[in-house]
Amino acid sequence: MKFLVDIGHPAHVHYFRNLIILLKNNGHSVYVTVKENSFAKTLLNKYGFEYIALPAKSDTLYGKALNQILYVRILLKLCRQYKIDTAFGVSITIAHLSQLSKVKSIVFDDDDDEVQPLFVKWGQPYATELLSPDILRGRQRRKDVVYYPGYHELAYLHPKRFTPDPGVLEELGLEGNDNFFILRFNAFKAHHDRGIDGLNHQQKSKLIGILKPYGRVFLTAEGNGEKELTEYKLEISPEKIHSIIYYSRLFIGDSQTMTSEAAMLGVPSLRCNSFAGRISYLEEQERKYGLTYAFSPEQFEQMVVKLQELLANQNLRQEWQEKREIMLNDKLDVTSFWAWFIENYPDSVEEVKTNPDVFNQFK
Repeated sequence: MKFLVDIGHPAHVHYFRNLIILLKNNGHSVYVTVKENSFAKTLLNKYGFEYIALPAKSDTLYGKALNQILYVRILLKLCRQYKIDTAFGVSITIAHLSQLSKVKSIVFDDDDDEVQPLFVKWGQPYATELLSPDILRGRQRRKDVVYYPGYHELAYLHPKRFTPDPGVLEELGLEGNDNFFILRFNAFKAHHDRGIDGLNHQQKSKLIGILKPYGRVFLTAEGNGEKELTEYKLEISPEKIHSIIYYSRLFIGDSQTMTSEAAMLGVPSLRCNSFAGRISYLEEQERKYGLTYAFSPEQFEQMVVKLQELLANQNLRQEWQEKREIMLNDKLDVTSFWAWFIENYPDSVEEVKTNPDVFNQFK
């Protein structure tokens, strides 16, 4: 079969890289498109993927709308040229393909409807199939969603898909027993980020001041970051970030995805932004598994108290690795499930919805 996957963000490279490899190893053709993004393209190059570059995304809603028209036209042409059977990804562009051609679209969505109104209106209804983590059951408007026990981040951070590289420590001048911390700050430019606040400069500086007596601090940020914090900038190839997180003592930031990534790796994570309490998969990771903590910007001082509590815990690593094992026992090797679902589509839809034991083969 012939597949097309659309990449709109560096995280999407991680989501789908193992799936692409599995599908290719099983004899399928997979074509990759990527919206102009230097980090996403760097990752694709690092993993050895060929890709078709699309124009850059816009920061304005008007620009995003115009770009979508352009993206759909380009992808339609590619689908006809390569005789694509099925397109998959997380983008509105993929959803629209199946409305304008015979190409089937499978869209992966792990966000609550209330935090992504534009995608709910212009993306979800047009996808042939919508796949979501089962924590979203009852939280999505669409009634025929295919639910599975997993998280997007387990597509690349499940133990069957990820082995940390201890060599990253030497690159940063660290040894195995050294304490260090990862901070991540978002730019909040996505369509669903309108009106969303994260950490301000004063709060970022305070966190660094608290952490420095306990170990080294490394900072990664979207955009150019703040000049006053450049001395903490993490200088490492982007495909190594998950190994760095794995060996860190704590993760702190205002990023949803990297907060969840830390949780998947058994690393305590603290998140501070206006999405706190509104993201179901992160709420599950916090309330059910105790892997992460969310605070609104107004609750920053409460986050500081929690941070100091965690820093005082001498058994932090072991406790979080035990919590991680409990979570992993409940979830799937997501990549293997996605590959099975796509290869056996559309029969796989009925199988998932009628046979509750179907997931056992992916654990």
